Amino acid sequence: MEELARLAGITVRTLRFYRERKLLPPPRREGRIAWYDDHHLARLRTIAALLERGHTLNGIAELAEALEAGRDVADLLGVGTPTEEEPVRLTPEELAARFEGEVTPENLAAAMELGYLGTDGDQIVHISRRLLDVSSALVREGIPLAEVLAAGARVRAHVDDLAEMFAALILRHGTEADLQRLRPLARSVVEAELSLALDRRLRKDKEPENEQQV
Repeated sequence: MEELARLAGITVRTLRFYRERKLLPPPRREGRIAWYDDHHLARLRTIAALLERGHTLNGIAELAEALEAGRDVADLLGVGTPTEEEPVRLTPEELAARFEGEVTPENLAAAMELGYLGTDGDQIVHISRRLLDVSSALVREGIPLAEVLAAGARVRAHVDDLAEMFAALILRHGTEADLQRLRPLARSVVEAELSLALDRRLRKDKEPENEQQV
């Protein structure tokens, strides 16, 4: 315990306090000897980083509870499932830095429910670098993370329908291998249609202004 506290830059008294608050998992015991490992040191460094970012110990405990209740990364990603998305591994403090002030137990639970996040030991895995980058960019623009996640849930429902429609079209005339090979075409159709839909939406916003000018 003294060695772990020294490596983490805290006192033994603080370490005991964290254990009492269940912020730190118990050590592995062999008789009267308690063994701490890199997992415990990583957890202590995460606690320190989150405290520096303004999280309270109660908030950190709730975050830890939400993470421990989250889906395992193997279940999240699916073994052998083909994907064009690049998963991203993050420490809890890196996630907090991405979404400054927005990492709450409620938002964590929502992201895990959507299947955006999974856990792998002391690391968090986001299923898609593109989704991570876009969602953090929207939060930096002032949109609350809770609203970004709610929008993501609505998008998920629509794109599931689109995927089923495209898959049915291809499989009526081909195989699963064709579906995998032609998936970039489906993505291009969706991206182009969304771009055109945004064009129509922007023109709609400008119509009253144009009518006034006439």
